[in-house]
Amino acid sequence: MRVEVENWWRQALKDLETAKKNLKIKEYYAAAFFSHQSVEKALKALYIHKKRETPGPTHSLIFLGKSVNIPKRFLSILRKLNPDYVLTRYPDAAYGLPYELYDENMAIEKIQMAEAVIEWVKKKLKKK
Repeated sequence: MRVEVENWWRQALKDLETAKKNLKIKEYYAAAFFSHQSVEKALKALYIHKKRETPGPTHSLIFLGKSVNIPKRFLSILRKLNPDYVLTRYPDAAYGLPYELYDENMAIEKIQMAEAVIEWVKKKLKKK
């Protein structure tokens, strides 16, 4: 595996771990944010692995997923996680404080969705 791919992949796994830690300490908005980040970085790892180039400074999970031919069943997950890049960080993005917008069930769901995508990417990275 190329160094760039390895770096993106390792950070994706660390971000997923960080999401789980934030769930335990009831920082649900942070769990959602790091779930998004783990998926973004995993998809970037696969993008670089497949295309041998960087996807650029995008944060769009939809763009990244489609670029690596993610199965349609995962597109719904990407659509649900995609807004968390902004909603978890800015109080004016959803007319509420990010830490008040998320609850435990939402955080658990976000982590589970991230885990599903991460598992798919893991299999794809092992194939080449």
